[in-house]
Amino acid sequence: MPGLLTVLAVVFIIEGLLPALFPNKWRAYIQQLASQPSGTIRAIGFFMVFIGAVLLLIVQS
Repeated sequence: MPGLLTVLAVVFIIEGLLPALFPNKWRAYIQQLASQPSGTIRAIGFFMVFIGAVLLLIVQS
């Protein structure tokens, strides 16, 4: 369980860096993303999940 909490903490840190350091660019990115079709957003999500799973497999081996 401590490992999971560590991973979640790192995710929050990484996810918070862009809006904290570059709020205007982050807002423009989010607005651009929101205007994309659902299929594109879904493909981005699946790609991120795939990359995360591959990285997890590499770290675990």
